[in-house]
Amino acid sequence: MKRIILFLVTNMAVMLVLNITMNLLGVGRYLTANGIDPVALLVFAAVLGFTGSFISLLMSKWMAKSSTGARVIDPQRPGNQREAWLVNTVHQLADRAGIGRPEVAIYEGAPNAFATGAFRNDSLVAVSTGLLSSMTEEEVAAVLGHEVSHIANGDMVTLTLIQGVVNTFVIFLSRLVGYFIDRAVLKNERGVGMGYYASVFICEILFGVLASIIVAWFSRQREFRADAGAARLMGAREPMIRALARLGGVEAGELPKSFAASGIAGGGLGALFASHPPIEQRIEALRRQSA
Repeated sequence: MKRIILFLVTNMAVMLVLNITMNLLGVGRYLTANGIDPVALLVFAAVLGFTGSFISLLMSKWMAKSSTGARVIDPQRPGNQREAWLVNTVHQLADRAGIGRPEVAIYEGAPNAFATGAFRNDSLVAVSTGLLSSMTEEEVAAVLGHEVSHIANGDMVTLTLIQGVVNTFVIFLSRLVGYFIDRAVLKNERGVGMGYYASVFICEILFGVLASIIVAWFSRQREFRADAGAARLMGAREPMIRALARLGGVEAGELPKSFAASGIAGGGLGALFASHPPIEQRIEALRRQSA
């Protein structure tokens, strides 16, 4: 909750500074003179930018279970010894991290694992059958520690809020450019014309690409932090290093795009858009730190 409040306050502060800057530069007066309320546009952009992100976050556990076919293990009646070990390991790691015990699930697929959920004390950790069969118990435990660290760090909420902030500015700036081109360049003085709609469409694509780079950069940083968190929870770096090395030698399973960044491994179209750093960089970062 503190993280949500902090980011909302930060976003409001950024909006306020942007509004003041527009007025100092005369942009606000220009927009007002042309029948455009910049404050209303900012509020509209913020509501639209955050709504989708927060709805996705609130539905994240249900979406993850539905899209992967993950089966939640009943902690009171695990199906076998492996399931009992998984639940106990996740619960022990959660207790060490000081968070509520997550639901634990297994899904069919190539090696991967993920954590999701809107709240630190009501989350989900899921591992694939491929990961369980390709790693030792110590390596699986390190992966589970990585996912528990994501929850403890509030990474799902933070990523959602950052996505909401960049969405807000993509929507706002696209429409600002659209109004400028429609009124100042094309000299349209009645309502909005095709110039506005075409400009908004093009700018949303261009600004959206830039926003994706920002979100991907943060996603990569949180992977380094989660790796370090796993080392702390395990009490040593070596299990996480071995787990990462193992992942580097297999074809990681793909997760649905809506939460692909939540997986232990992932990719992207080029380094700037990758949700996860290269395995080699993650291993080197762990080796440089003290466990």
